[in-house]
Amino acid sequence: MASVAQAAVVAAPHPKWDERPIAIVVKAEGQEPTPEEILQHCESRFARWQLPDEILFRDEIPLTSTGKIDKKNIRAALDGQGYQLPDLR
Repeated sequence: MASVAQAAVVAAPHPKWDERPIAIVVKAEGQEPTPEEILQHCESRFARWQLPDEILFRDEIPLTSTGKIDKKNIRAALDGQGYQLPDLR
């Protein structure tokens, strides 16, 4: 998707489903993708149960020293913010 510079998906705890996906997205320069546009893009590629429950926009995605997406850091940041899935709020 041209309006997205970078994206990561991490699991968030869910009492019924064990965990659900959350997408972290960095917008491409000068672009303003909406969560709906991103979901529409994902719907053509993934099963419905694989779609993220929420799309969070960030300025950057943390990377490890080898340049890989640091999912541990992302999950820790979400936990530190007290993040809850939309249907649990």
